[in-house]
Amino acid sequence: MHIKAVLFDLDDTLWPIMPVIRRAEDVLFAWLQTHAPAVASQFTVEGLRERRRLLLEQNPHYRLNLAKLRHAGLTEAFLAAGEDCAKIDLAMAVFSKARNEVTPFDDVIPALEKLKRRFYLGSVSNGVADLEMIGLAKYFQASIAAHSFGAAKPDAAIFHAACDALGIAPAEAVYVGDDPHLDVEGAQRAGLRAVWMNRAGLESAFKLPEHISPDATFTTMHELHQWLDAADTIGMQVGSSLE
Repeated sequence: MHIKAVLFDLDDTLWPIMPVIRRAEDVLFAWLQTHAPAVASQFTVEGLRERRRLLLEQNPHYRLNLAKLRHAGLTEAFLAAGEDCAKIDLAMAVFSKARNEVTPFDDVIPALEKLKRRFYLGSVSNGVADLEMIGLAKYFQASIAAHSFGAAKPDAAIFHAACDALGIAPAEAVYVGDDPHLDVEGAQRAGLRAVWMNRAGLESAFKLPEHISPDATFTTMHELHQWLDAADTIGMQVGSSLE
């Protein structure tokens, strides 16, 4: 079938996420020191992180909604410190703003500009990134997030939901992501082609499990674009211009 759509993971595929999360947690903690000092005096950033880890261990369903997990962790901390829980939503807004202050990899916007002329673009994410806040929503015709959809990668349903939103069959889509299991194996089991975006160049230090075999592996979006450009010459038909 023709490739009509390219679907993307977000965190660590379009931007690095761990520096963003660390900074957002520091911004939140500074806010707590001013507005909820009892919490800040009783807990550290690492202590709040540990509470979330324990909550996730007790209730794996939180993986579907990491914002809900963070809210639950703050609720426990506020109650333990005797702070006003009415402030929690304000704290979450502070964190959300900082969490969405991401810097895309240098190759992302140029590649999206080119790809949108030929393909439908979509995103499928287990995270809580807000593409509107980030400023990238204009590139995507469909964006499916686990916390609002109710299922997370590698569940085939979340990939199929993105394809349905674009009006295409799974075989007409390529999914691009950094996680071999969630993104590559998950997408392929759902009937999509899958590209491993291995930005760190991990192949020398990281061996893919034998049962996971991406349709292609790249370290940059430029390579992805070149692969799609060359697809006609290797027998894979790609979509015509969408302009």
